[in-house]
Amino acid sequence: MEDISLPVLFERAQKIHQIASDSSIEQETVRNGCELLRKCEDMIGKLGLFSSNETKDDISTTNLKYLLVPYYLGELTEKNSQEDRLLILKASVAKLKEFISLCETMELVPEEELQSAMQSRSNSSADQRAKKVARFKRIKAAESKLLEIKERKERRGRSTRASALSTPIEMGEEDLEDDDGEEEREAWMTTISLALCKSFDLLDMLKKEEEMLLAVREEQSKEGDIDYSQSTLNERTHRAEAWHRDAASRARYTKPATPITCATFAQDVLEGRAKVSQFHEHKHQPMIFGPASLVSKNPTSERERMAAQVFQPHHRLPTMSIEEAGLTEMNIMNKWQEKNAKLMEEANSSWYKDNRQSKPGEDGEEDDDAAQEKARAWDDWKDDNPRGAGNKKLTPCG
Repeated sequence: MEDISLPVLFERAQKIHQIASDSSIEQETVRNGCELLRKCEDMIGKLGLFSSNETKDDISTTNLKYLLVPYYLGELTEKNSQEDRLLILKASVAKLKEFISLCETMELVPEEELQSAMQSRSNSSADQRAKKVARFKRIKAAESKLLEIKERKERRGRSTRASALSTPIEMGEEDLEDDDGEEEREAWMTTISLALCKSFDLLDMLKKEEEMLLAVREEQSKEGDIDYSQSTLNERTHRAEAWHRDAASRARYTKPATPITCATFAQDVLEGRAKVSQFHEHKHQPMIFGPASLVSKNPTSERERMAAQVFQPHHRLPTMSIEEAGLTEMNIMNKWQEKNAKLMEEANSSWYKDNRQSKPGEDGEEDDDAAQEKARAWDDWKDDNPRGAGNKKLTPCG
């Protein structure tokens, strides 16, 4: 289980969930599916795929499907049969609430559901009926959209195979090839929307079942004070355990434990080339070229240093990783912003005004008076000596 990558784990768990949704399934398979989904949760928390300050636009298409892990786990947990049904219900409700809370953080919950959740206490029977009808319409719209996307993929696949075999294409199969990435993202977004609607319905049903079980337990507890006190203690214990379990699951997304900061190692974990449990401290080491006998050594003599320089690349090798370069640029930008803020503060200060007010009417006013006197003297001279006066040679002969 430790060597399996996250996409493979999710695919296996998704198949088990699909089988459990379509028909009845053995309890051993249900427990295996729950174990696979818990492993997916651990890997998602370790990789830090989701953050509380991200929205749906910030999540890549490859990671969108992992938002469904709490929903799948909540549905499979509800299908688990144990003696204490109340424990199963509480665990399933906790996972469904975690899924809805995560989708609300990612801005995936419809506005109608948010408004109805805020007005849940004052809802009448007519409002509840209208809410269920609107939710049913959204479910049907999502299912028809998923069916349309599936048919489009099959039609494009048949068209591709037909063109590869150089056979004529049937009418209606000459569609242009769409962008696979956009189509895949649209499919996963529709699946998440469908899962949200089903989560709200399942959550209401589980709450009603929990109320019924609590009422039955309360009736049974009236037969004896000992049984009642023991059931009360058990209920408080289970409630505390559910709260801690829910808090731990929320912390897995909000504050992931020891996240992987190296993008290369995270990609290796996602594609199955590395394990999450492996300790990894990313320190960029430039590639070493040269004879194999000197690659793992530190050359000491001049001969060994010259031999290690054989088969060197023709380009300059990097001296830092992408992560280190990003941190360096971030520090430079922070210093630049601090410097600009300091310059703006100095520019907006009144030091020059204070200097002027400290010596009023000494230098500035004297310079202004001297300039005015000089300008007046120049104007007077120009009035007394018009242009061309005194040039006797320019006077015409009489």
